[in-house]
Amino acid sequence: MKTTKDTTSRRRRHLLAGLAALPLALALSTSVFANPSTEEVNTTGLAVTDDTVRVGILHSLTGTMAISETGSVEAEQLAIEQINAQGGVLGRQIEPIIEDGASDWPTFADRTRKLLTQDNVAAIFGAWTSASRKAMLPVLERENGLLYYPTFYEGLEESPNVIYTGQEATQQILAGIDWAWNEQGARTFYLIGSDYIWPRTSMKIARIHIEDVLGGEVLGEDYAPLGHTSFGSNINRIRLRNPDVIFAAVVGGSNVAWFRQLNAAGINAENQTLLTISVTEDEVLGIGGENVEGFYSSMKYFQSLDNDNNAAFVAAFKERWGEDSVIGDVTQAAYLGPWLWKAGVEKAGSFDVDAVSAAMADIELTTAPEGYVKVHPNRHLWSQTRIGRWNGDGQATVVWESDLIEPNPFPEGYQ
Repeated sequence: MKTTKDTTSRRRRHLLAGLAALPLALALSTSVFANPSTEEVNTTGLAVTDDTVRVGILHSLTGTMAISETGSVEAEQLAIEQINAQGGVLGRQIEPIIEDGASDWPTFADRTRKLLTQDNVAAIFGAWTSASRKAMLPVLERENGLLYYPTFYEGLEESPNVIYTGQEATQQILAGIDWAWNEQGARTFYLIGSDYIWPRTSMKIARIHIEDVLGGEVLGEDYAPLGHTSFGSNINRIRLRNPDVIFAAVVGGSNVAWFRQLNAAGINAENQTLLTISVTEDEVLGIGGENVEGFYSSMKYFQSLDNDNNAAFVAAFKERWGEDSVIGDVTQAAYLGPWLWKAGVEKAGSFDVDAVSAAMADIELTTAPEGYVKVHPNRHLWSQTRIGRWNGDGQATVVWESDLIEPNPFPEGYQ
């Protein structure tokens, strides 16, 4: 059992590690803001006092999506702890209320309603799947809540009530397929994904790009229910069609069965190129590195990125959540959420949702773990695309990266 002294010492180390990872511009900003009166910074009845401000964290802590979303909760908590250690937001400590979406879209809508109408939170950090975000969106717009959404997604959406800290389709799907076409010489593709909004829309976009823009061929397109664990028939069809590239968007716990069954069927990087847009370090931890070794992911962030910002972030994350913890693309994007919200609040001089939403455009983070990011007026982030090749140890080697890509959630010809 740890003594009180041990616990205090560990907490101090957590905070010191966290301070080292702080975005410098934001860390310095805390010292120049006085503690304005609550009447000045909260005119809409949010849960803001002279000393505290309440926010929500809403992800799947149970169910098939927990394998992907748990890291986001950890990242958001870490960011909040670091911000609080620096004095909070407008002189107020952040108090998070954590809710479980339970991998169930109606539950996400219900928990959003609870956070906004009962807890009166100033912002929500949460969701993973597009289905959960789509379930939350009408509630957010009706109750005027603000969501920081961390997952790469299909685009075709823009709302003043959502800040999208992940990538949209032009930044991930189109850039990834172009890499396979140009660098791997791929001309034929087999598309496979889980059966809900994001994979189906993503594959529609991918097919248009492959066939109509590049002049390639899609040899097959399959979907499996969320939580599906039997991919034998899909694998047989893929083997029969023999595509240059398997382009995959299988999500959550289904990835464990999908990649293990591919490996068991003898389909591996020695005889098949596979590019996924849904597997990060979080999923590989459950899949096993040996089952994805040599395959590729298209993401904007990998834990292995070699820069000072990321080194500090990884050290702080592991200090807080354990040396064996891993950090994936969505986890890093989730970490950006509280920092971007803090910057928006301080730019607006208010916690009010309309004021913060209007203030978000053109906010920059030069010290994000992924590198430079900037909020576009369409509330998505400028970011780079990277292709990572998975190693047996569960980490990825970045083999290609793009220039900074302007977000375009409504690409012409792909809707």
